Amino acid sequence: MKIVVIGGTGLIGSQVVKLVRDRGHEAVVASPSKGVDTVTGQGVAQALEGADVVVDVSNSPSFDTEPALDFFTRSAQHVIEAEKEAGVRHHVTLSIVGVDQVPDYGYYRAKVAQEEAVRDGGVPYSIVRATQFFEFVAPVMDMSTDGGQVRMPSTRLRPIASADVAAAVAEAAQGEPSNGVRNIAGPEIYRLDQLGEITLAQKPDGRTVVTDEDAGPFAGMPDVLVGDATAHVAATRYEDWLKRS
Repeated sequence: MKIVVIGGTGLIGSQVVKLVRDRGHEAVVASPSKGVDTVTGQGVAQALEGADVVVDVSNSPSFDTEPALDFFTRSAQHVIEAEKEAGVRHHVTLSIVGVDQVPDYGYYRAKVAQEEAVRDGGVPYSIVRATQFFEFVAPVMDMSTDGGQVRMPSTRLRPIASADVAAAVAEAAQGEPSNGVRNIAGPEIYRLDQLGEITLAQKPDGRTVVTDEDAGPFAGMPDVLVGDATAHVAATRYEDWLKRS
């Protein structure tokens, strides 16, 4: 198959490209650096010519509500229009576990709008919702650092390795459209402050973790980041990944 990966130079996209190529498929990388801008529509139709499957793992450059909403809605519109013109038979989108349960969080509302555009677009689809990536822990810690303290809430989540996310997305792309949602999550539930403690125990840098329920981007987040009983549970444990990374 010819599989176009929108966001194919990013953390997930680059891994998806390698996985589908290893399975013998043609993978086309579509990103601004390759002349494809889904927000303006530039280069989208050309990139999708002859495509069987389109995988969208792109991300908004901003987590603020309005820029994220603009990015995801306009991108989805341009991509779906080009898919119909090209006769694409399967659209795969990466989203977030619990995304439709946090209406007050603007970035999540933008992702819900993207999902709705995909559902209503008229192209057979599969949506893969993942929990937070292991790779996000260190940046969240940096965002939450005040002097020598990392201030993090006790919000519960079940993080997952990006490699496991990419594998699930690649699997979906090579299969038939589900016209539904598949949830994927890591094997263990942690508190966010606990993840910070585990990280610094293995990679000490002089900082200490302080539990602060008002700190950081996940402050006040309801208990939706762990998935539910329907979630497929990946194998990679955070501690094992941290030792290797």
